[in-house]
Amino acid sequence: MIIAMDGPAGCGKSTIAKLLSQRTGFLYLNSGSLYRAISYAALGRSIGIEDTKGLIDCARSLSLSYGADGAILLDGARLNEELRSAPVDAVVAQVSAVSEIRAIVDDVLRTTAKGRDVVVEGRDMTTVVFPDADVKFYIDASVEERAKRRFEQRSTSLSYEAILDNIRMRDEIDRNKAIGALKIADDVLYLDTSDLTIEQVYEIVYSKILHVRE
Repeated sequence: MIIAMDGPAGCGKSTIAKLLSQRTGFLYLNSGSLYRAISYAALGRSIGIEDTKGLIDCARSLSLSYGADGAILLDGARLNEELRSAPVDAVVAQVSAVSEIRAIVDDVLRTTAKGRDVVVEGRDMTTVVFPDADVKFYIDASVEERAKRRFEQRSTSLSYEAILDNIRMRDEIDRNKAIGALKIADDVLYLDTSDLTIEQVYEIVYSKILHVRE
């Protein structure tokens, strides 16, 4: 069974997807982590975001996979906090806008999900990568609420205003990508989580999944 979730940065889809994974035993796949791993590797090789060919060559040279708990393995090494660093935050939207890199990430996701029960989340899971997923959700929240959540959930030197500006920038890039743009598919369950707790969102999502499985 494939459960697919889309939504903008900071909307809470990662939290919900991880919770679903933990409680159902489904494998958790996060497309954003793959783009972050590629961004992290490119930064390590001093490849600038203006060097599209260099970014593509870097992505093609990497071995990207998921651990049993959904953690990203880059050339066999497990990545965690490195993926959420400020330098990666600053370039990941631009890296993920490269169509050739999106094709690489989509292939990793589809290969990993084949024949498994998975919860996948990202920006175009329901529209491009898994348009025929068994259950599809679009998780949303106001940009101010999303910035607040990001500010409160991590230890960072960035101010709330800086995070808000970064999220607005990412939203603009995500919605205007030539391939894999952030869109609300016609057949998704749309959820605005601005005024909902995590457990309230989980109950709505899990009820929908149970209904589909019956």
